[in-house]
Amino acid sequence: MNPRKACLACLDRIPVALLEATLWIAAEHDREVDPAACLAQLHDLHREINARLPMLPVSELAQPLLRQLNALGFQQDEYHPLRPQAALMDKVLQRRRGQPLLLAILALEMAQRLSIPLEGVNFPGHFLLRVPGADHLLDPCGGRRLYPADCRELLNRQYGPHMTLTAEHLHSASPMQMLQRLSRNLRQLHSSNDNDLAALIDAERVMQLGPVQVSDYLARATLYQHLDCPQAERFDLEHALLLSDDPVQRLKLGERLAQLPSTNRSIH
Repeated sequence: MNPRKACLACLDRIPVALLEATLWIAAEHDREVDPAACLAQLHDLHREINARLPMLPVSELAQPLLRQLNALGFQQDEYHPLRPQAALMDKVLQRRRGQPLLLAILALEMAQRLSIPLEGVNFPGHFLLRVPGADHLLDPCGGRRLYPADCRELLNRQYGPHMTLTAEHLHSASPMQMLQRLSRNLRQLHSSNDNDLAALIDAERVMQLGPVQVSDYLARATLYQHLDCPQAERFDLEHALLLSDDPVQRLKLGERLAQLPSTNRSIH
């Protein structure tokens, strides 16, 4: 099956097959990845975690679930500079190290299998989790509870004191939003590790998974520039220009477009 089509088809299932979708994303980058075999591994993980969870109401089991995953070795990848394997689910299952988003998706899969209420939160810079209706968030990297003061501190560590915590930062994340965020992460990781072709695969997936931003067109335009595809670069720069409300950015985009080869060609 075509990995991209299989990934998108996972979003149409009820319930959404989110973790399987991430495995098909991994399969886009490595033909040796077998999503079915990876999913089979999760049956054993599910049984092991189920046997270790305390006898509590399911509404109180989200934090113990995250702690059990952490005890089994699933932790944040601290390697610097970060490599793409931190955002490829097959590698995360093998190494038990990954970005917070990947650990969160694994936790959501286990929670779904165990009927534990849990949802993703699209917190900037560090993906988080929440039990619906709870007054706190949960860090997928170990299960620490985060109250508003903790969230402000986390935000300041990521972006500095100038960024203010808003309600938008605490919105629940849909499966499509999580896959788009994962695709952006992979685009950046592949690009920073000098693999522009792999980054382009991720950049194109970003465009398919929902509303796009100026930065998405700019990121793909830069990849096309590196790959010497000026007409594709022009297409993305023109779309970025249409979306941008920043006068300085619009000026720079206009200058960059003017430097590209003309699309007009003479016929002889």
